[in-house]
Amino acid sequence: MANANLNGAHLRDANLGDADLSNADLSNADLSNADLSVADLYRADLTGADLTGADLTGADLTGAIERGAIVSDANGPE
Repeated sequence: MANANLNGAHLRDANLGDADLSNADLSNADLSNADLSVADLYRADLTGADLTGADLTGADLTGAIERGAIVSDANGPE
């Protein structure tokens, strides 16, 4: 799913562990309680995304845009 346009997508509780979301547009997406462990989020746009309770353990957020992202109770990355 690299380079995917998931702007505003409803991905609550989604299992995206180990997914390649590099350069993806996840702006304004609902990723609350999603499993994003070990996901590749390199240069992903997370502007305004809801990551409440998401598992980001081991995720690569290098260069990710996180302006206005909601990250309360999110775990990781480590």
